[in-house]
Amino acid sequence: MEQNQLQEFGNALLFIVGSAVFVCGGLVTSWLLAPNRPSAEKLASYECGEDPIGTSWVQFNMRFYVMGLVFLVFDVEILLLFPWATVFADKSLIAAAPSWGWFALAEALVFVGILALGLVYVWAKGDIDWVRPRPLASEVKSAVPDALYAAFNQHTTAPVGVAEPAS
Repeated sequence: MEQNQLQEFGNALLFIVGSAVFVCGGLVTSWLLAPNRPSAEKLASYECGEDPIGTSWVQFNMRFYVMGLVFLVFDVEILLLFPWATVFADKSLIAAAPSWGWFALAEALVFVGILALGLVYVWAKGDIDWVRPRPLASEVKSAVPDALYAAFNQHTTAPVGVAEPAS
């Protein structure tokens, strides 16, 4: 019995060593055979096809983070409900112990209820509302009178390349 258990640990160790050799061998082979021609374009950061502009200290709106977390919570909810639904849909398991079927249903409803309560909390807090910033009106003090701006805005000009009619 002792020899058999030791042999199983030896098999596990053999798989671990074999996988490490396989991974390291692939990396070393790639390092030896791959061409190395660095350039400024290859060494530049790449993000979704956009050229990096400015510094990396850009302030992101917290709504992106909150929406990501809310998505993650409900994604995990679906992930946890699939095994429950698979077991609950098996008629033979429910027929073997009918009380467990009702218990599983109540358990799933409590789980979904807690998540719904979390959704209501996030919604009431206003974290799901995607509020767009309002444009601010310019408060520039100008020496030009407002009537002159109004007259200029009402004046129409002909499109480029079209001659104005003679008066």
